[in-house]
Amino acid sequence: MRIQHALVCIAVVLAVSTSATFASPCSQEIDRVQAGIDAKLEAQAAAGRSARESTSATTHRQPTPGSIAAAEAELGDISSEQLQAVQVLMTEAREADRAGNQSACEQALRRVRGVFDF
Repeated sequence: MRIQHALVCIAVVLAVSTSATFASPCSQEIDRVQAGIDAKLEAQAAAGRSARESTSATTHRQPTPGSIAAAEAELGDISSEQLQAVQVLMTEAREADRAGNQSACEQALRRVRGVFDF
């Protein structure tokens, strides 16, 4: 079940992350913060509790961001509010980066670090 839990966390990371196709003012820092998020989620998945596989999971369907957040919140590893906040803030950082607004990008990334304490 720990493998399944790790897969759920990885799916969360994929839902949160989108890859930039070019280097821009803040892209390296975005990549570092994303790596920190990935590491934090993997560590929590490895140390956390596991849940019983749902019926939907056995039908070879991909999890949705909502179902992943619900599973994480149910296990108590990460709150759905944290996941949503990180998703919004990473989107803000990427949008600011694409617009060339390094200050706004860095501010969003600082807030992400605050959510995950790293």
